[in-house]
Amino acid sequence: MHISEGLLSPPILVSGAVLCLCGTAYGLKKMDADEVPRTGILTAAFFVASLIHVPIGPASIHLLLVGLAGILLGWSCFPALLVALFLQALFFQYGGLTVLGVNTVNMALPALLVFFLFTPLIRHKRYWVNNLGGFLAGSLAILGSGVLTSLSLALSGEPFVRAAQLILLAHLPLMLIEGFITAVVVTFIKKVRPEILQADPLLTSGLTGHSKERARRDQ
Repeated sequence: MHISEGLLSPPILVSGAVLCLCGTAYGLKKMDADEVPRTGILTAAFFVASLIHVPIGPASIHLLLVGLAGILLGWSCFPALLVALFLQALFFQYGGLTVLGVNTVNMALPALLVFFLFTPLIRHKRYWVNNLGGFLAGSLAILGSGVLTSLSLALSGEPFVRAAQLILLAHLPLMLIEGFITAVVVTFIKKVRPEILQADPLLTSGLTGHSKERARRDQ
C-alpha cells in the first residue's frame, strides 16, 4: 500500500501532509500514558506485518492490519501508523518521506472509520456478532485503503490510472485475508482480555486510575 516517491502531484502531497498532521495531532491529544504501551505494540505489529511486499506497478501490497489498529486504537491509529511508515521509509526505503503523509492517511483514515462503524458489533455479547464485526472491520479497512491509494495515483495523472485500477483489484483477495485475521484476533481478545475491547479511546482519554475505572463501570 506504499506509494513510491516522485509519483504524486504536489496538491495530493500537500493535502495528504495536512490531513496527516491534523489526524496525528488529534490522536496524540487523545492518547494518555496508559494507552502508550498498546499503541506501541500495534505499531510494531503493523511494522512487522507489512515488511513482505508484493510490487504492483508504482505501489505494492502487503498485510496491513489497519482494521485491527483502528478497532483497538481509535484516533491513536494516526500516530501509530505514521511512526511505522516513517521507520519503514527510513530503514527499508518503502514509500518515502515526501509521500509519508499521503500513505499514512490512506491507511489511518479507513482504520478510523471502521472504528466508528463496527465497534458496537465488536462489543456485542454474542461471539458470532464479534466475528462479523471483526471481519467487516478488517476487510473494509483494506478496501478503503485500496480506494484511497488508487485515487491518490489516479488524481496525480493519466499515466497512473491503469496502475490505480490494478492496485484496487489486487487488494480484493487481501480483503478476505485481513478480514479473517482481524476476526480471529478479536475473538481471541474477547476471550482472554475482553476489557481491551470495551475500553473506548474516545471516552477514556485523559482519565487515569480511579476515573477510568469509574468510566468503565458507567458503561
